[in-house]
Amino acid sequence: MTTRQPPTPAAFDHRMAVFDTDDDFVAAALPFLGEGLAAPDEPPPVAIADPRNLDLLRDALGGDAKDVTCIPHTDWYTGSAANAVAQAASYLTAHAAPGGRIHLLMEPVWSGRAGRSARETTEWIRYEALANLLFAPMATTALCAYGIRTAGPAVVAAARRAHPGTEVYQDPVRLAAELDAVPLPLPPAGAEPLAEPHAAAVQAWAEGRGLPAADAELFATAVAQTAAALAPLDGTALLWGEAPACVCELRSARPVGDPLAGFVPPRPTSPEPGPGLWYARQVCAYVDIRDDAEGATVRLQYG
Repeated sequence: MTTRQPPTPAAFDHRMAVFDTDDDFVAAALPFLGEGLAAPDEPPPVAIADPRNLDLLRDALGGDAKDVTCIPHTDWYTGSAANAVAQAASYLTAHAAPGGRIHLLMEPVWSGRAGRSARETTEWIRYEALANLLFAPMATTALCAYGIRTAGPAVVAAARRAHPGTEVYQDPVRLAAELDAVPLPLPPAGAEPLAEPHAAAVQAWAEGRGLPAADAELFATAVAQTAAALAPLDGTALLWGEAPACVCELRSARPVGDPLAGFVPPRPTSPEPGPGLWYARQVCAYVDIRDDAEGATVRLQYG
């Protein structure tokens, strides 16, 4: 079992801005982008935001707008929190200066769009918290922008706990553990047991529940890879749901023990077999992990 401790000090500069009006957004964003424009040996700063807010920034920047990379946030946040981690890591590798130096203004889609569920919100707060660990070695400066009008006071209050420098900042490992302390709902009575979670059996089941063949194959591969990473399994796998929300629950005889499990690509020398939980987090909408005294329960939901 591995347990990650928060790095000290962290090179990653993870800030938060809360805005209520258009003027508030511009007032928070302009100095930050100006800081990035003035930073020596850094590439142009990046603004990832609602297209309407990008237009506000272009107008406010004037001639400097040409030196700021603007990305609609719907092009950046295209899936799960784990997908956002992969997107950010890929962008830093391709575009940041050595050491990850770059300024990123980031407005998550869920803070600019109504209708996110409590579960989705929880996953994004987890992402914000774990970002402090995931990007700690990088000299990246990020400003996360939260609109009260769209995110709502409760989400803003939760996000403050994930950002260093706020008065309520909480250790990311402790915050992630708190989020994971909420018990998972019990499997439905009609959940189907599967003695061995082989990919072919899971794929056939998923197709029978309405998943297209390509999606069923992705889900089945995620289940098989996760089973390999969790080995030895303890008990029978359970399958339930209908497309797109097909679910598989696995039980491991050992705890996972790492809040970043599946968020970091496995190294070639990693003891985790295959892509494991990393693959599952990239493919599935949700990967829930609950450790206990006897091992771990891992629940994968495709859609």
